[in-house]
Amino acid sequence: MPSSSSAAADRAASSVDRSQRVCIIGAGSSGLACLRTLQQQGLLVDCLERDADVGGIWQFDKPTGGIYASTHLISSKRQTEFPDFPMPKEYPPFPSHREVFAYFQEYARQFGLYDLIEFNTTVAQVERVGELWRVTLADGQRRDYGALVIANGHNWDPRLPELPGEFTGTTLHSHDYNSPEILAGRRVLVVGAGNSGCDIAVESAQHAAVTFHSTRRGYHYLPKFLFGRPIDSCGERLLRWRLPLAVRRFITRLLVRAALGSPVQYGLAKPDHRLFETHPIINSQLYYYLGHGRIRPKPDVERLDGDGVLFGDGTREPIDVIVYATGYKISFPFIDRKYLNCRGEKPELFLNVFHPEYDNLFVAGLIQPDSGQWG
Repeated sequence: MPSSSSAAADRAASSVDRSQRVCIIGAGSSGLACLRTLQQQGLLVDCLERDADVGGIWQFDKPTGGIYASTHLISSKRQTEFPDFPMPKEYPPFPSHREVFAYFQEYARQFGLYDLIEFNTTVAQVERVGELWRVTLADGQRRDYGALVIANGHNWDPRLPELPGEFTGTTLHSHDYNSPEILAGRRVLVVGAGNSGCDIAVESAQHAAVTFHSTRRGYHYLPKFLFGRPIDSCGERLLRWRLPLAVRRFITRLLVRAALGSPVQYGLAKPDHRLFETHPIINSQLYYYLGHGRIRPKPDVERLDGDGVLFGDGTREPIDVIVYATGYKISFPFIDRKYLNCRGEKPELFLNVFHPEYDNLFVAGLIQPDSGQWG
């Protein structure tokens, strides 16, 4: 029987030496940005992508996608686009998912990134071997890289709440929601007040018999447009004026209150935090359908109850479909979390990118800014 040292030597001998190259896992928005940046620096890069094209979750017809037919950007194109590749002039201020996907494809073609990406290539495992990162592919191939960039995204592993009771109707996560046909003529409950939850509640209001929207606390809601301009462009102007955060909060709240009114007026809870302390909800239609009774606000779910749901205020409603827009887990299925300096669920990284110990390990895209983040 071979010794452990000889077995290790055999494994090392079976690995392809890529110690002079950087490995990027993922060719979504963050992976493409990293690939383009490293390309500009003249570094040798391999980008490994499990799907057949670029774009990550923006591939609508793929199981790994996380968008629905009516998805549009919630940040404007000028605040979202890659700095070295503006979105086409003919695109609307808030492009559709089809336009976004086409933009990613054209970006990759423009800068020759397709030649650097290995598609249909799934990473099974990553481990540290000496100073290198050993990447094992699903087909068993092993490669040892000098540096590793993890850009696998954080909007693909659905988080479902653990609720007491049982529900006999239809249940799905927003990740699996594609179009409103499943909601048509039915009594729908949307759980979650993130941007996806509010978008789906608005869409449900146009197709369902009745739509309930359960939120666990109060939030700040901003319209997509203010004075005819995308609201993030207005916010960017306040930043350019170098106004203090407190002043920007005051101006934004004043203008939004004048344009839309208070969320309390529409039956929503008063925000329990200051504006910009968390990602605001960007939606121009939610108040409209609340005001017309097409969306009925509800507090947090207390219990599932057969063909209905009990809420925190003691009310019960019969429900046919529950859509959980309850976010995603931060998942890295191919690497042991001990390598990521995790404290709880999320890695603790400088600027959410740089590892405090390993100078050749990086994570890209692990942020949620108030506007776009691709650049």
